[in-house]
Amino acid sequence: MLLLLIVFIVTPIVGSFVIAFFDYNPLRATGNAFIGFDNFRKLVGDSIYHRALGNTLYYVFVMVGINLIFTVIVAQALSHIYSNKWRSLFRVNFFLPCVAPLVAVAMVWQRSIFPARGGLNLILSYMGVQGPDWLGSASMLMPSIIALSLWADVGYNIVLFIAGIQGIPSDFYEAAEIDGANVIQRFFRITLPLLGRTIAFVVPMTLISQFQAFAQFITITSDGGGPGRAGYVLTTYIYDMGFKAKDLGYGSTVAITLFLLIFIVTAAQNRLHRVDWGY
Repeated sequence: MLLLLIVFIVTPIVGSFVIAFFDYNPLRATGNAFIGFDNFRKLVGDSIYHRALGNTLYYVFVMVGINLIFTVIVAQALSHIYSNKWRSLFRVNFFLPCVAPLVAVAMVWQRSIFPARGGLNLILSYMGVQGPDWLGSASMLMPSIIALSLWADVGYNIVLFIAGIQGIPSDFYEAAEIDGANVIQRFFRITLPLLGRTIAFVVPMTLISQFQAFAQFITITSDGGGPGRAGYVLTTYIYDMGFKAKDLGYGSTVAITLFLLIFIVTAAQNRLHRVDWGY
């Protein structure tokens, strides 16, 4: 297992750090010269990189924020269904989109829900509402991808939060009920604080997953990030630099910045959500 870890995980990571200091093209037999920090200096003035970074941060924090709020609320509602059969049915239905390949999900949404004529806009037209150009408008492209990603991703966290809520001892709720606490008070004073361990796991894992989001972006915005590069993120920029432009040195540099960004954000989240208690 240690050998597999070194060969398939450690070596590629170290290799990407090394390649970032070279003008490296895998198809070039010679001339992959060592250029030091030139690739990192190039990032400073790269407007496309800045746009991709801004889009990535916008997508991640909006997506993760909505995801956490929605999944906690749904998990709380499902935990109040006393029939195990019905609770399992809803839980499975919410989790089903997580099983589907994300590329296939993106293609279905692109062709059946987001077309300018048809799909969701057809339903809106029956209500007398003029629907927007979901994927052809710079202002609507990222919200559309966020909606798609939420549909495909919330089931996993719902299952985790349901497990966390069901693990809270009922004694706390019984004592609060005797003291006259209503449903909202019990949720904010008991459920949320005692979900600390689950939240401490879910938040970093969701952040890491969304920072690495790629399939939905490359499927829907295959023409360079869509209108105004509104859907261009760091993962697609890494792909374009490394595999289209064959500039693996610069692509690795962008990948390192994404790695550092994920590391800093998750370390901060782990620090903020550190839980030192048990029940």
